[in-house]
Amino acid sequence: MSKGIFITGTGTDIGKTYVTGLIVKKLRESGADAAYYKAAMSGNERRADGSLIPGDALQVKTMSGIGQPLEEMCPYVYETAVSPHLASRLEGTPVRMVLEDFRKVCEKYEYVTMEGSGGILCPLCIDEVDIRLPEVVKACGLSCLLIADAGLGTINGVGLTAYYLKQQGIALKGIIFNHYEAGNLLHEDNRKMCEYYTGIPVVACVADGDTELSMDAETLKGLYA
Repeated sequence: MSKGIFITGTGTDIGKTYVTGLIVKKLRESGADAAYYKAAMSGNERRADGSLIPGDALQVKTMSGIGQPLEEMCPYVYETAVSPHLASRLEGTPVRMVLEDFRKVCEKYEYVTMEGSGGILCPLCIDEVDIRLPEVVKACGLSCLLIADAGLGTINGVGLTAYYLKQQGIALKGIIFNHYEAGNLLHEDNRKMCEYYTGIPVVACVADGDTELSMDAETLKGLYA
C-alpha cells in the first residue's frame, strides 16, 4: 500500500517544486519506488506541436531521476499564469477528477509526493464545482510538509498557514526552509521563531543550489503515511 504526503507552501514562488524535486530524489536514491503528483499547474510553455509541457512535473522528474511518465504526473495543465480556477475558466478545461487520478498513481508506486498549487488556500475550481486544496488533502488522507522562504516575513506566513491547517484538521509534519543561509542571523532566528510559534519542527533547510536534501532517507520516509 502506498504512502503519501502533501507539499504546500506559504505562497507562490517560494520553491515548492524545487524542494519537492529534492524530496523525491532522496526517496528514489534510497531505493524507494517514488512518484509525484500535482492536480493542476498553470503558467506552462508549449512544445513545438502545440501541446503544453507540465513544467513543475518536468522539473521534479529531471531533478529526481524517477521514471514515472510525465502524463501521469499532472492531469490539468494550463498556459495562463494565474490560479488554476481562473486558468481553467479562461482555457475551458475545469479541474475534475483529482482524487481518481491521484489514487491511480498510488496504486502503482510506494511513495507518492503530492504538490499543491500556490499556498493552501489556492482554489482549483470554483465555477462548475467548488474544489479547494484542504478538501483534497483530507479526501486523500494526507498530512502536510510546509515549504517556506527563510527570509523576512516568513514567521507570519508560516504561523498563519500552520494555524489554518490545524483549524482544518490537517496534520503538519514539518517545515522546510528554502533559500536558507547558515550563519544568517535573520534566517536562524526565523527558524527558531517558527518552531516556537507553531510547535512544528523545521526538518530541513535548503540553500540555493543544493542538490541534496539535508535529512536522511529514513527520517523522510517517516513523514509519509
